[in-house]
Amino acid sequence: MVKEATEKAVPNPFVPYPATLKSVVDLTPDVKLFTLELDRAQDEFDYKPGQFAFVSAYGVGESPFGLTSVAYRREGLQFAVRRVGTVTNALHQLEPRAKTGVRGPFGNFFPLDDYKNKNIIIIGGGIGFAPLRSVITTILDNRDDYADILILNGARSPGDLCFASEFDDWAKSPRTKLELTVDAGDENWNGRVALIPDVLMELQPSSNNAIAIICGPPIMIKFTLTRLKQLGFADKQIVTTLEGKMKCGMGKCFRCNVGEKYVCRDGPVFTFEQISNFIEQF
Repeated sequence: MVKEATEKAVPNPFVPYPATLKSVVDLTPDVKLFTLELDRAQDEFDYKPGQFAFVSAYGVGESPFGLTSVAYRREGLQFAVRRVGTVTNALHQLEPRAKTGVRGPFGNFFPLDDYKNKNIIIIGGGIGFAPLRSVITTILDNRDDYADILILNGARSPGDLCFASEFDDWAKSPRTKLELTVDAGDENWNGRVALIPDVLMELQPSSNNAIAIICGPPIMIKFTLTRLKQLGFADKQIVTTLEGKMKCGMGKCFRCNVGEKYVCRDGPVFTFEQISNFIEQF
């Protein structure tokens, strides 16, 4: 039977949504925050913290990025893009009003409803902090739903700390503690100069009624995981978001498999209980 023409079509996951670049903000010397607006109704593109999408540089290619914005604010789709390759270099050349494409959203998400009334430790390193911004925004916008919050953000240098303009607002939120650290300071830096795992041991967050969320370079995740276990966190209390060599976003190209999991389809959000048998492969 022929379907009614008025029935809403299911978007093709292989075809990008046409989008327009609304604004570009320099977060660090090599990271820009892109805000995109879809050229059609944005409610077709619903997403949650932890999900990702592919952004196109027309004529060059596409790359996957975690969404740093939150859907309910309707402020556009935001991605933090670090300049590291052909596609990201092309994206960094774009200016507001440029045309691009967004394909997604893909993957699972942080189950923030399950974390309600818990203490939450959010740990990010470098550009790995970007996908955690949507988690922080959602939690602080619904502050009464959660217990104590610790945000630990680390980078190579003070200039490499992403979203610095938002730090004051985060720190002012009730029962929220923001800790910053860098590998090497400068003449204007009065904060910590230490590695994230060492700062974590100094702070000694309790594992009681807690969830720890980590995102960053694999070496940081490895040593932070060790420290969290020393503090009494079980694998099911530790959550991370992985980055793989994703190409399709749907587990069809087999490029992002880690052990028995596909980062794009089964993740990118995992508890360490789910991936403990093969995390060393990542």
